[in-house]
This record gives sequence, structure tokens and C-alpha cells, in this order.
Amino acid sequence: MVLFTLATLVPACLLILSALFGGVWVLIALLFITVFTLCMDRLLLTAETSRPDAEFPAGDGLSVLLALLHLPMLALAVWAIGGDSGMGGWERAGLLVGFGLFFGQISHPNAHELIHRGNRWFAGLGKMVYITLLIGHHISAHLLVHHIHVATAADPSSAHKGEGFWRFVKRGWIGPFKAGLMAENRRRARIGRKSILSHPYTHYVVGAAATLTIAAAFWGAGGCAALIGVAGYAQLQMLLSDYVQHYGLQRGLGANDKPVAVGPDHSWNTPHRYSSAMMLNAPRHSDHHIHPARHYPALRLTPDMPVLPHSLPVMAVIALWPGLWRKVMDARLAALGL
Repeated sequence: MVLFTLATLVPACLLILSALFGGVWVLIALLFITVFTLCMDRLLLTAETSRPDAEFPAGDGLSVLLALLHLPMLALAVWAIGGDSGMGGWERAGLLVGFGLFFGQISHPNAHELIHRGNRWFAGLGKMVYITLLIGHHISAHLLVHHIHVATAADPSSAHKGEGFWRFVKRGWIGPFKAGLMAENRRRARIGRKSILSHPYTHYVVGAAATLTIAAAFWGAGGCAALIGVAGYAQLQMLLSDYVQHYGLQRGLGANDKPVAVGPDHSWNTPHRYSSAMMLNAPRHSDHHIHPARHYPALRLTPDMPVLPHSLPVMAVIALWPGLWRKVMDARLAALGL
């Protein structure tokens, strides 16, 4: 748990300092979450062996702490970027990138962990994170669509072979919104719920509107713009994660022409210890899909899982250039028979 704690809380502390004091702290925070992570991944390449049967109470504490830090950090980011913070233009731009990376690469994996928990309070914390990042629908789309249809044409969050990231973006955002709404409507019809007030999408939309209203009330139009900017940048990180972790992988058809069960070969993984710790083991993605309820410290890698050639943050950068991405990845898909 020491590495998980350091890799997630040190960037949080540096970003808080950068928002309060600006200047060199902005550069330190950006370099820490990017260059330092890259260097540590090169030093700590081999993943540790986990114990899937072990309990990690400290893991719950870290998840709750990160979720509780989310709201004050988001408010601080919106004030520093769009409010009367006295920051210069380059400082505001650096803070937007830094906080966007944090919310997309640390807050998002943590919220993802929480919404998979059976505990309603934990799930509520995860819901709060996604709603205030203006992407509450991710909860329904992830739980009711992605985990059921991953690596099939029915999952809008699984990228097809040859599909560039920028083509994927529209489908990867609007598609889950629609698919999650349809899945929620079907679920509510089965259990006989009709009130629009209890509909999860009502909570997502009203919650996002309330977040924007609060930003406007405290920091005016600049606050709204800052919130949309930092949330949008975080959402870009989320879309990149979906794109990279499922690109081109497909589930074959079994009996009755139905997709085979989700297995280790339906997600891309990375063994890099530091960035994996920073993202709460999200890069051990195959094991998460096979065992969605398994807590993040216990997620493991096995030899039959497809492995990316670089760490997840590096692959996300490569994905921004579709030609380079296909050059790196399509040969690997061909080696898997895809």
C-alpha cells in the first residue's frame, strides 16, 4: 500500500500547492505526474505478485480519502484556473493540464473502484466524483453496458481495429450516454420504477447542472469555463483509457452465436508498477473484467493476458497520433490472430 499511497497522494499535494502558490509549483506538479512517472516506470518495470485472496483494509481507506479530497481539489482547481487567483496565463494553462491529468488518471480509477463496491456509501462517493466531472452517465454505461458487452460491437467503449482515437471520441462519449440510458430504462421497467425523480440520469444531469451553477455563483463565467475545461480534459483521459485498453480485441462467438465469456485476452494490460499504482491497478485490466468485484490491490497479471509495449500513460500519448498508433498496435493484433 505504500506505493499506492505515495503515487496518488503526492501528486494531490503538489497540485494543491501549485493552485495556492503558482509559479514553480505548477511546473513541479506537471513534471511529477508526467516525467517522474515515466522514469519510475522504467525503474520499477516488473509488477509485484499480488494475493487475490488477501484483504486490504488500507486500500479502502485510501480510496475514501481520495474521494473526499476530490471536491475541495475540484473547487481549488476551478478557482485557480478561472477565478480571481492572480495566476498568469501559463500558470492557469498548466493547472488545467495538471488537474485534468489528476482527475482523469487518479480520481477516475478511484471512482471506478468505488462504483464496483457493494457498499452504497462507497458507491455514492464514486458517483459524486463522476457527476462533478460532468460525466455521471459513465456509471450506468460502465456497469450495465461495458462490463456486459466489452470486446463486442455492442459496446461503444471498445475501439475497433483500424479506428483512430479521434474517430472513436464521438462514439466513445455519446454512445455510452445513449446505451447507459437505454439499459437503465430496461432495468427500471423490470423492477417497476417509473418516477423520473429516481432515475439515475436525472441525478447525473441535475448534479452536473448544480456543479456548473455553483462554479458560476462563486467564480462567474470564468469558473464555468474552468470547470468545463478541467472536466473535459479529465474525460479525455477516460476516453483514452477505454480506447487503449480494448483496442481491436474481440470476443469470439460460442453456442447460439453468443459472445464467449469475458476472458484474459479481452483487455490490454501493462506491468509497469508505478503508473499502475498511480491508477490503482487499472492497467491490470483483464483481471478486473474477469473479477469486477476484486479490490484493486489484489488485481493480478498472468502470462495469457495481452500486454502493451509501453505503460498506459505513454500509450495514451501515442494514441493521439492515429498513424503511429496503428503502426505500434496493428501488428500486435495480427500476432493475436485479429
